[in-house]
Amino acid sequence: MAATATVSTRARVNQRRETTSTRTLISGVALNRPRGKIIYRVVLTLVIVVFTLVFIGPMYFLFTDALKSTQEVIATPPTLYPHSFDPGNFSTAWSRLDVGRMLWNTAYYAFGALALQLVFDVAAAYSLSKLRPVLGNVVLFLMLATLMIPVTVLVVPQYVTVADMPLFHWNLIGSPEAIWLPSVANAFNIFLLKRFFDSIPADYVDAASVDGASRLMILWRIILPMSRPIIAVVSIFSLVAVWKDFLWPLLVEYGYTPTRETLNVGIWQAQVGVPENLLIAASAMAAVPTIAFFLIFQRNIMAGLTAGGIRG
Repeated sequence: MAATATVSTRARVNQRRETTSTRTLISGVALNRPRGKIIYRVVLTLVIVVFTLVFIGPMYFLFTDALKSTQEVIATPPTLYPHSFDPGNFSTAWSRLDVGRMLWNTAYYAFGALALQLVFDVAAAYSLSKLRPVLGNVVLFLMLATLMIPVTVLVVPQYVTVADMPLFHWNLIGSPEAIWLPSVANAFNIFLLKRFFDSIPADYVDAASVDGASRLMILWRIILPMSRPIIAVVSIFSLVAVWKDFLWPLLVEYGYTPTRETLNVGIWQAQVGVPENLLIAASAMAAVPTIAFFLIFQRNIMAGLTAGGIRG
């Protein structure tokens, strides 16, 4: 009994030392006081409320303005809630702007880019992580260096490349490939995939090689099943990037294929002659898929970004 009491006492002392050694903005002693608890909860509540209003505010006005009349939308100062509630704006915008067709076009471009991106980015990350080619670190450094270049600077070189593909001399302007191919070489996604592949123990790969598995079989049977969290994150990033893009689809699709414009380009094109409330209603419908996608897969996003190794 005495030995047990001594062990428990030492554990408590060590726990107190660990607690006191941790430095925070508010000490544990001050936080345990009634006044400290009240101040902490008030400040925490204010911070949460302010950040919630900053992020939710634009979405609130987007959906409430879609329910207003044209006169109320353009009124100054703006109203905080719709005085003339008109949910029929959504159905009118759906039929008048042909939102269904543009929604299908955007999904077609987004999932096509995702398929190509997963094939090539996974292959590149697997090669740099497990196959370790000659000058692999140099190639990775050059790819990561492209992240320092502003996206707008790359618009002209990409357009020239798509208009006249090197070696093949193909003109891809006006075709889905003009949107798919520039999104394939994504240095950020390759970096995320490589970092996760590096965390997979080499013992699994060596054991599979001893059993006679090929490099492709190791990727398919071992690496990919273990990498589902990061693949989900890369997939979400890829879909959202193509879904929300405006400038590039405007350059390579607008005017060439009138029936295949994306949501953003189609809504921008319809701004002449269409009431503002219908444009806002169409924008709200365009935002719904990405919002729902994030709410459903937010755990996958956090799990994939924080996954740094495999325990076992």
